[in-house]
Amino acid sequence: MIANWRGKWALITGASAGIGMALARELAAGGANLVLTARRQERLEELARELTAKHKIKTSIFAADLADPSVPEKIYAFTRAQGISTELLVNNAGFGAYGELPSIEVKRLLDMVKVNCAAVVHLTWLYLPEMVARRSGDVLILSSTAAFQAVPYISTYAATKAFDLLFAEGLAEEMKPHGIRVCALCPGSTESEFHVVAGQEKFMRKAETAEKVARTGLKALAAGKSYVISGLGNYLGAQGERLVPRRMVTRIAGNMFKPRER
Repeated sequence: MIANWRGKWALITGASAGIGMALARELAAGGANLVLTARRQERLEELARELTAKHKIKTSIFAADLADPSVPEKIYAFTRAQGISTELLVNNAGFGAYGELPSIEVKRLLDMVKVNCAAVVHLTWLYLPEMVARRSGDVLILSSTAAFQAVPYISTYAATKAFDLLFAEGLAEEMKPHGIRVCALCPGSTESEFHVVAGQEKFMRKAETAEKVARTGLKALAAGKSYVISGLGNYLGAQGERLVPRRMVTRIAGNMFKPRER
């Protein structure tokens, strides 16, 4: 499966931790060359050194924060200047925030929309034309099982991931005539820094490994699927919600995620 990208260049956002790092390692093991981007320069440098030494691939890094609207253009200009033809774009970067909406800083909420949605659209728009021109290329977009219903106390995050899912599914159909595959990867709880950053450590039960999630996403993309839910339990849960009234699903989610008094 990962040999699909052997000798080709893949660009991964949010590559310094979690699923992004796992995707980088999976692709490097298959012989893909990597452009790694995230906010933390030192982590990117360490990962690039590791993967270059272990798998004899080419790596390039670009440290930047996708909450800055100018960053997608800068990443694109960086790859163009290096003569890199990006065959696989992985829109992985994203974060969440837990709590009642008024308790969360508005800048954090708006940055979440910028990173989880606006940067995804912008980067995809930048890299798709060259894929269309050569009639080959792939786009993997990180969504979430939270995309399938409203989730109180992470309302903004769930809404951004619903956007990512629908964007990927629509784009997959648009790009099919051009020979380009697009897939949304929808993990549930995953072993990563995500829950710590979001303030949701207590919801880490039954978490999948980032490595397992990464393999699931790449396999689905290679198979031409427009979306994939990682984990049988997550799949059954997401599909089962269709049989229940939406208000009831939201109420159940609200009871699960409601902050508990200590």
